[in-house]
Amino acid sequence: MRILIVEDDKKIASAIAKHLRVESYAVDFAADGIEGEELAKINQYDVILLDLMLPRQDGWITCQHLRRDNVLTPILMLTALDDVADRIRGLDSGADDYLPKPFHIGELLARIRSLSRRPTEVRSAKIEIGGLCLELNTHRATRDGKEIKLSAKEFSLLELFMMHPDTIVTREMISDHVWDMNFEPRSNVIESFVKFLRQKVDRDFERPLIHTVRGAGYMLTSNNR
Repeated sequence: MRILIVEDDKKIASAIAKHLRVESYAVDFAADGIEGEELAKINQYDVILLDLMLPRQDGWITCQHLRRDNVLTPILMLTALDDVADRIRGLDSGADDYLPKPFHIGELLARIRSLSRRPTEVRSAKIEIGGLCLELNTHRATRDGKEIKLSAKEFSLLELFMMHPDTIVTREMISDHVWDMNFEPRSNVIESFVKFLRQKVDRDFERPLIHTVRGAGYMLTSNNR
C-alpha cells in the first residue's frame, strides 16, 4: 500500500514507482542510505525496496540499523550484486528477500505482494466482509456479486478499511498508508475520497458498510449501527 524506494538511480526509481502507482501503491523516495533510514523510522511503510550500492550509507548498513532499532517493515533488496555471498550478506543483515537486477516488473510486484502479507499472517489475495469482496491481485471489487469500479486511490482506501474491520480508521492512518509524504493532511481530500467510495460501495444497497465515527474517523463494519 505504501512503499519506500531507496535507490540512487533516478531512472530506475522512477520506472519502479510508475508501475507501483498503477498498482495503487503510494510511493516515497530516498536517494541514499541515511535518508532512507530516516524515512523508514518516521513513516509507516508496508514494504521497503532497498538498493545496496548507495551513497553516504550502503544498503547493508541501512538494513542493519533498521533492524537494530526495531523497524520490522519487510525489506526487499534490489541490486546488481548477484553473488551468493552478497545475497547471504543481505539476508543476514535483516532483509526479507533479495531480487537481483535486472528483474521483471511482474516478479517484483509478486514479491511485494508476498512480503506485504507476512506481518499479519492473515491477509490473503481476497478479503470479504458483509458481501463486499476485494481481490487484491486483480484489483476487482464486488458487493453481492455486483462489480464496483474503483480508482487506484479508492481501491487503496477500501483495502485499508477492509484490513481493519470493526475498527476506527483515523485520518492519520489514511494519510500514512494511502498517500505519500507530499500529501497535505490539512486538505479535505480524504473526506472527498471517502465520500466517493461510500457512494460506490453503499449507494445501491440497503445496508451501509462504511460509517463516520464523529470526531475519530471512519469504520467499515457489517454490523448494524
